[in-house]
Amino acid sequence: MELLDGQFVSKAIQDSLRLKVAQLKAEGKKIPHLAAVLVGNNGASETYVGAKVKACSEIGFNSTLIRLEASISENKLLQVIDELNNDMDVDGILVQLPLPKHISDEKVINALHPSKDVDGFHPANVGRMVQGAPSFISATPHGIMLLLEHYKIDTKGMHAVILGRSNIVGRPMSILLSSNSQPGNCTVTICHSHTRNLRDHCQQADILVAALGRPEFVTAPMVKEGAIVIDVGITRVPDASKKSGFALKGDVKFEEVAPRCSYITPVPRGVGPMTIAALMKNSYHACANRNEGSLA
Repeated sequence: MELLDGQFVSKAIQDSLRLKVAQLKAEGKKIPHLAAVLVGNNGASETYVGAKVKACSEIGFNSTLIRLEASISENKLLQVIDELNNDMDVDGILVQLPLPKHISDEKVINALHPSKDVDGFHPANVGRMVQGAPSFISATPHGIMLLLEHYKIDTKGMHAVILGRSNIVGRPMSILLSSNSQPGNCTVTICHSHTRNLRDHCQQADILVAALGRPEFVTAPMVKEGAIVIDVGITRVPDASKKSGFALKGDVKFEEVAPRCSYITPVPRGVGPMTIAALMKNSYHACANRNEGSLA
């Protein structure tokens, strides 16, 4: 069993971006500027946005954090996004989800200009990804593909089973893993809450991607020997033995599943850091694409 160390790979990607930004500065060129919009004071969202802003600082990007009250109207938030769309200094925009219930995620995502949608959620970017055209890919699936690429895992012909069908992870992962690329060229099965004989499907997986948000759902009997397991889940569960009062658990019961795997991502230090690395890559390319007048 080998760990897919997302923390290590993420650092390598960010180090590479840091050198590129230093080169831009030395040449007197524009450096990337990421604007993050945080609505309300959700603790998890605060943590995620804080990590993204910190990564920007360490790489050398400019960043702007826009904090808005949870009571902000949908129209007012759309006005903020419109202003960022028209701000020529801003290259990438991310709106941290989830949003308050009175605001439509769909309307907000659709309001982003596709060329600044570094989270890869806009329908234009999703459609281009499905077609195999240059696009911004949702950061978590993109990060997973970068991780597989770094470890030079040949996925051609493998059967990938994805647990979860969200538009953020499950569906884009199915497109990317089935695409004619490396990593890719997999046969893909998507499983969800209505899938019959779920364990049987999982046992057939050469690559098992767990993206359910259900801590320790995947157990050893569900995983075949030699499988590659990608654990996307991260949930806080009460743990009196921890100073914080909680522990972070993935969707996979790591201790019993890991011995059966050829590769597995840990939680934390797995997919999470890769999501940030992919977002930083998207932000860098957003700046480069705007300078070049393309989305390539």
